[in-house]
Amino acid sequence: MMQQVKEELKNIPTPLYYYDLPLLRETVDVVKSAADRYGYKVHYAIKANNNPRILSEISSLGLGADCVSGTEIEVAIAQGFQSSEIVFAGVGKTDREIEIALKNNILAFNVESVQEIEVIGEIAQSLDTVANIALRINPNVDAKTHHYITTGLDENKFGIMTHELETCLTLIQNNAHLKLIGLHFHVGSQITDLNVFKRLCVKVNEWNQYFYDKGYTLPILNLGGGLGINYMEPDEESIVNFSNFFYLFHQLLELKQGQEVHFELGRSIVANCGSLVSRVLYIKNGLKKNFAILDAGMTELLRPALYQAFHKIEYWSEETDLESDKVEVERYDVVGPICESSDCFGKEVNLPKLKRGDLIAIRSAGAYGEVMSSRYNLRQPLNYFYKE
Repeated sequence: MMQQVKEELKNIPTPLYYYDLPLLRETVDVVKSAADRYGYKVHYAIKANNNPRILSEISSLGLGADCVSGTEIEVAIAQGFQSSEIVFAGVGKTDREIEIALKNNILAFNVESVQEIEVIGEIAQSLDTVANIALRINPNVDAKTHHYITTGLDENKFGIMTHELETCLTLIQNNAHLKLIGLHFHVGSQITDLNVFKRLCVKVNEWNQYFYDKGYTLPILNLGGGLGINYMEPDEESIVNFSNFFYLFHQLLELKQGQEVHFELGRSIVANCGSLVSRVLYIKNGLKKNFAILDAGMTELLRPALYQAFHKIEYWSEETDLESDKVEVERYDVVGPICESSDCFGKEVNLPKLKRGDLIAIRSAGAYGEVMSSRYNLRQPLNYFYKE
C-alpha cells in the first residue's frame, strides 16, 4: 500500500490533503443503513469539511446538511444538498444569512437566543414567508471532552437560557411568520464515552415531556452530533460503530407519536478518510531531542496547536514495520515551518530514521483540517489527491 501511495504522490507538491473516497462512501453507507433502521435523519455537519469533492460525494449519497453560515448554505445547495434537508445553527446569524436561509426554504433554524427569534421573525415578515424554528436548549450535560469543544453546559455561549423559554414561545405564538417545529440539542464534540449520550437522552425526554404538557407535540427532535473517532489507531476503527450509537437513542428516547429524530454528524463521517501528507525538509539533531521539520505546519492542520489534539503520525515513503529488528527507529518531535513554538504535530514520536524528502502522513485529518487551514506566513495554497 505504501509503495502505491508513494508512486501516486511522488510528483505532487506537498503539503497536500489525501482523501480516501472509497472509505468515505463506505462510511456514509454505514451511517445511512444504521440510521434508516430506526427512521432517523442525518445532516452532515459541513463545518467539519467543506471540500467541494467531499460535499458532492456526501450529497449524492443522500444525507442532509447542517450549516453554520449563509455561505455554507449556498455551498451545500450548489453541491447537491436539498434545501428542505438543511438546518442552520449558530449563535451569531447575520441578517444576510437569515435572508439566504429563508429564500432557500431550509428545513429549520436552530435558534439560540430570544433576540434571534425576534430578528428572524422580522425578516421572515418582510419577505412574507414562514421560518421554521427549532429551539436549541442547553441540556447541561458535560461532554467530558476538551473545554474548547464542550457546548452543552449552562456556562457555554450556546443555546437558549431555560428561564427565557416562555418568552420564546410567546414571540413565536404572536408572529404568524414563525413556526415552532422542533427542539435542538448539542453537547460537544469528539465524544467517545456513550454514557454522555445516555445522559443527553434523559434530558431530551424531560424537555420533550415539558413541551408536550404545554400542548406542543413537536415534529422534530434534533440531537446534534459530537460522536468521536479513534485518533490513536485509525485503521483499527476506520468506521465508527454507528449501529451502537443509534441503538442507544432507540433504546432510551421516549418519542411522541409522529416525532422524527435528527442528527448532525461531521467528524465521525469524514475524519478518517483524510490524511495530511507532508515531506521532511530537514532533520535537526539537538542535544536532548531530534526534530523532524516538515513542509506542513499549523497552517495546514491547526488542531494540535489549538486543542493539543493527537493525530497519529506515520512514515509513508515505503512499507515498514517499527517492530522489526531490521528497521532503525529514531524518536522525533515532528514540527512544522511556521514561526510559532506551538507549530508541533507530535512530541517524542517513534519513526524510522528519517531523511530529507521522506513522506509523512498525519492521519485522521479529514475533519477540522482543511477547513481550518490558513495563509498565515503567506503560505502557498494546499494541494489535493483523491483516491478513487
